Amino acid sequence: MATTAPTPARPPAPPADREPALEVHELRRSYGTGDAAFEAVRGVDLTVERGTIVALLGTNGAGKTSTMEVIEGLAAPSAGSVRVFGLDPITDRAEVRRRTGVVLQESGFSGDLTVMETLVMEAATVTDPRPVAEVLALVDLDHRAGTRVLSLSGGERRRLDLACALLCRPELLMLDEPTTGLDPESRRRVWDLIRGLRADGNAVLLTTHYLEEAEELADRIAIMHAGRIVREGTIAEVVAHQPSTVRYVTPDGETTTLETDDLQTTLTELLSWAAENDVRLDRLDARSASLESTFLALAQAPEGDLR
Repeated sequence: MATTAPTPARPPAPPADREPALEVHELRRSYGTGDAAFEAVRGVDLTVERGTIVALLGTNGAGKTSTMEVIEGLAAPSAGSVRVFGLDPITDRAEVRRRTGVVLQESGFSGDLTVMETLVMEAATVTDPRPVAEVLALVDLDHRAGTRVLSLSGGERRRLDLACALLCRPELLMLDEPTTGLDPESRRRVWDLIRGLRADGNAVLLTTHYLEEAEELADRIAIMHAGRIVREGTIAEVVAHQPSTVRYVTPDGETTTLETDDLQTTLTELLSWAAENDVRLDRLDARSASLESTFLALAQAPEGDLR
């Protein structure tokens, strides 16, 4: 008899009196001045609680990178505020840096250094770093300690990026496209590592183009479009307003698509009608609303429809 594997338990919600790891309020970021000014981020609100993973999604040009750069303290906001454990990521940079880890899309490692040499060099910049041997074991690179970075696979380099970010024992980890270009096995190993960080009570904010990655990892999802967060919540909350679809081909070859907020009732009524009228519905396909359908609908919607 087939059995269904139990869904992994989510960590309990953090106590209400605990300060969030990250709070973003009415964040705005503009480029240029005067008539040439362009507002890339337009009033973003975002909270990441301790012990949770939040995925920030959006099409190219949605404002994700501009938002992340302000959160990481690499750029100042044009308006609004960012607080990391109640601290300003620019004016309190030393304290924020001690408690956060960042993995950028591109690393700047020297290919001539070994994995061990790279981590030892990075550890020298960290106050009270985690032992290098411990970090190597954590990301499963201990057997590659003497290998030059140039000889690592793409997945191994990405795990080295994570290793460097973990040296400071970060309470908040910010990951920018952490698994881009990785094969499925390497991607899942990175996922396991990220889940382990959440289980230890750390907060994780990640951007990704892989919707499956967001579904697998995130406790909450925020979707950006045209500089704003246009949908935010759990996956169930995010897809709640997106209709389910039923498609079928009639005997005369016409494809019909139905949208419904009650898939079971619509499908039951459709099949009853087909049986009563002796109509065969070819290529019948019924799909619940998904993160993918919601993301595509939001990405393609006119900006004015999302306000």
